[in-house]
Amino acid sequence: MIKKFLIIAGLTAFAGLSAQKTHIVVKGDNPYNIAKRYGMTVDDLVKLNPSSKDGKVSIGDVLVINKSANNTAATPVKSTSTAAKLGKIILKPKQTIYGITKQFQISESELRALNPNLDSNMKIGDEVILPLVNIQKFGGDQQEVAVVTETVKPVVQAEPTKTSEVVVADENSYIVQSKDNYFKLARKFNLNQKELFALNPGLEEKGLQPGDVIQIKGNSAPTKTEPKATVVSQPTSTQTYSTTSVLDDYVTYTVQEGDTVFGLLNKFGITLDELLSLNQNLSQGLKSGMVLKIKKLETAYVKKSGDALNVVLMLPFGFDSGDSKYRNLSLDFLAGAKLAIERNVKSGKNLEIKVIDAGNEKSFKNSLTQINPANTDLIIGPFFKSSVLEVLDYVKASKIPVVAPFANSDDLLGHQNLIIIETNDYIYADRIVKEVKDAFSDQKIYIVADADQTYAKYLETNLKMNIKNANVVVVKSASDIQPDQNMMTGKPAPVIAVLANKSDDAGDSFGNRMIALSKEVDGLKSFSMYYSPIFEKKVDELSQSNLVYLMDRKIDTEGTFEKEILADYQKKYCKSPSKYAVIGFDVVNDMLSRENKKGEIFKQMNKVQTQLATKFEFEKTKTGAYVNKGYRVVRLIPN
Repeated sequence: MIKKFLIIAGLTAFAGLSAQKTHIVVKGDNPYNIAKRYGMTVDDLVKLNPSSKDGKVSIGDVLVINKSANNTAATPVKSTSTAAKLGKIILKPKQTIYGITKQFQISESELRALNPNLDSNMKIGDEVILPLVNIQKFGGDQQEVAVVTETVKPVVQAEPTKTSEVVVADENSYIVQSKDNYFKLARKFNLNQKELFALNPGLEEKGLQPGDVIQIKGNSAPTKTEPKATVVSQPTSTQTYSTTSVLDDYVTYTVQEGDTVFGLLNKFGITLDELLSLNQNLSQGLKSGMVLKIKKLETAYVKKSGDALNVVLMLPFGFDSGDSKYRNLSLDFLAGAKLAIERNVKSGKNLEIKVIDAGNEKSFKNSLTQINPANTDLIIGPFFKSSVLEVLDYVKASKIPVVAPFANSDDLLGHQNLIIIETNDYIYADRIVKEVKDAFSDQKIYIVADADQTYAKYLETNLKMNIKNANVVVVKSASDIQPDQNMMTGKPAPVIAVLANKSDDAGDSFGNRMIALSKEVDGLKSFSMYYSPIFEKKVDELSQSNLVYLMDRKIDTEGTFEKEILADYQKKYCKSPSKYAVIGFDVVNDMLSRENKKGEIFKQMNKVQTQLATKFEFEKTKTGAYVNKGYRVVRLIPN
């Protein structure tokens, strides 16, 4: 049983300048609690302080208050500066807020106090005000362009508060921290996910909550042995919970580091009154880890009468149309689906399954007549986008949940009863940016593009935004990756190489080039947005290039669950599952496991689950559809 452990934190300090009817922002402040403290509305506060309109008040900001400040609870404060001459600099290419604070030895709060309209989208040529002495001391060739006659506003900082030490109840317990997730805890305490849930009944449903005490040792936890594999399959955050989810008929959001109230209003397109009416606890301020109700869901699907869950599978066998192009794919998908259905029936689910031949795109409308909206609770398929749109239109009155196993495009996102399985390539690109940023140490970065260069250009833009002074080169072929010579040693300099082309031929070329370069260049780092067969054929050679690549699916052959499913499939069909049999099992097993007797699948979409090969981490888009953001990260470790 999870015990609730209360950590006593020090009280946040407040400071006000009553004589001037002002308030100096300290740690923990936000527009809402400042307004409440002085008996005013947030709108009034914003009108008096236009620079705080985006909700990004910073420590040290001096806000105008329209009522006398109540200083009875104020904590003594120290002024870190009184008055000084100011100067201006002209922004140069690639200068950022972070870079300016580091170069000129000034805190971000001081910088923003001097430049209220400063934001992350600064333009080259803009003027930035800084203390004159800092410009003269640290400016180098970027000296002041003008001296400002005004004096620096006092930057006031509260005395540091003390937070009580986090105490572990005993050697078998651990207190959950705000940034913890299941993957991190599993690695830290040598546990797997099932062992952690076995030690903590109810944890899977509730999720990790900062301050909770969980058991990390016990008789029920068997010893885990680490597999000695060269290939490490690393999910990004196994069995964690996505930031946006559905709970008790509301869309909910878990507050992240750096979130602001006004940022959330913009993110979800809601008003402050709507947010406050659903979240009374916001009166205590916005805190990382808080779960906020964002808005009430529209009327969702209501299950038809009867105890059985009626499921329709729409697969393009092509018998009716005489088109056998996708028949083998559909048969394989169905084989995996049958295994998933049998497992769910054994676990106690009452299922009625109907398989419909979806023909091809031209003959699809004939298949729709086989769906009875009055007696259908879930539709899995069809495969093609045009067919998915037709199904959605056909069932729009009844709002039956529809699962698209392969279709994923922007024109599908406006349907609230749609579940999209395929992960968008931009999510892969974002992960590659993070991986490259973590590995970067002043190497030249090569990106191997495909014909239209869409993702290569996206990677290039985001790498330059996230890495200071990044030297990024987009090339057409892996053969164009040529390391420079190190001026000091005369040896080839290490590079970072990224593959943004999903064709197998490009993968072969990239893999072979990485193998060749790893023999002549030390410290080579390589990354790929996509899987290529050569990555598994030449694991040992490619591991020398520290290759990291992403996959939509990968089977952990050492996993207990995975071994069980593979054995069941072998027993049933006398062969190993094909790619589409794996997809069929994963999609159907995941969807059925989220269903309850009332057919309320959308209430379970916040759970992150990994099936035989696929990680399912759904996020509800602004426009309505649920999109899977799950993928696997595979690292090849040098011998």
